[in-house]
Amino acid sequence: MTAPPEPLVAHAPVAHPSRWIERFAPLVRAGARVLDVACGHGRHARLFAARGCHVVAVDRDAAALAALAGEPRIETRALDLEAAGPVLGDERFDAIVVVNYLHRPLFPELLAVLAEDGVLLYETFARGNEAYGRPANPDFLLGPGELLQAIAGTLVPVAFEQGHVAALDRDAVVQRIVAVGRERPWPPSLPQG
Repeated sequence: MTAPPEPLVAHAPVAHPSRWIERFAPLVRAGARVLDVACGHGRHARLFAARGCHVVAVDRDAAALAALAGEPRIETRALDLEAAGPVLGDERFDAIVVVNYLHRPLFPELLAVLAEDGVLLYETFARGNEAYGRPANPDFLLGPGELLQAIAGTLVPVAFEQGHVAALDRDAVVQRIVAVGRERPWPPSLPQG
C-alpha cells in the first residue's frame, strides 16, 4: 500500500537559498545546464541563473512555477516527478539540485541524466524529523546514510552531512550531499564554509 502524499514544505515563497546549496554552488561552472528538481517558487533556480547557468526548473505545481515567468536563463516545466516511468527523458544536465524533496524511485533517473562530470547537490529531511513536525511519514524521511548509499558506485562524494539543525523558523533533521561524476577532474576545489 502506497503512503498518501505528504508535502515536505508548503510552496510558499522562500527568499533565501539553502546555505548548503549556496556554499557548493561554485562547483557548478557558469554556463552549465542545471536541473532544479521540485523547485517550488525557484529560489535555487534563481541562484544558478544569477551565476550564469541555464536552468530547467521542474515542479508539479504550475502556480509555483508561474513565479519564474520571464526570468532570464530559466525554463520551467510542470512535471509530475512521481509518475510511473521515466519523466526526465534522455536529456543531460551538468548539475542537479534537489532540496526538501524525496521520491526514492526517482534516484536512478536523476543519476542517469547527470553528466559524467556533473555535480549533484541534494538536501532533504531525514529520520528524526518527525519530532519537529512535517514531514513525519517515514516514506518522506531519509534513513541514516541513505544519500551515500544512493550514489554508491556512480558518483564520488565531496561533502556529506546528516543530523539535527536549528533553523530560523524551526528545528529539523536533514541529510545533505554534494557528489560529482567520475569524469570530474579530481580533486574539486572546496569552497570556504
